[in-house]
Amino acid sequence: MASDDNGTGTARIDTWIWSVRLTKTRSQAAAACRAGHARLNGERVKPAHAVQIGDEVRLFHAGRERIVVVSKVVRKRVGPPVAAESYVDNSPPPPAPEIAVEIPVRDRGTGRPTKRDRREMEQLRRH
Repeated sequence: MASDDNGTGTARIDTWIWSVRLTKTRSQAAAACRAGHARLNGERVKPAHAVQIGDEVRLFHAGRERIVVVSKVVRKRVGPPVAAESYVDNSPPPPAPEIAVEIPVRDRGTGRPTKRDRREMEQLRRH
């Protein structure tokens, strides 16, 4: 599992995911592997599985699926510019932030909402 200075060789998948900044910590990367949220070439893998150049890594993390192809094997955490060069990102675009729905504000002291008021509030929340 040696890695040369030029980015060839192999590395553990949890270490590589952490090194290229797809997760904040290595323990998060290992937990994602154990939970089946990390796939290497379509297969679920354990945290110690080896990653090579050309492998496709799919990671579901933080409510988003990341699909990357390994272009450089790194074993130590690197800065963002070097991390961006270590993979080709084929991920779908992040989901658009949800549009904030205005929830009606009731005046203080008006008492409990009536059945009609509750139905109107529920209908506003659904849309």
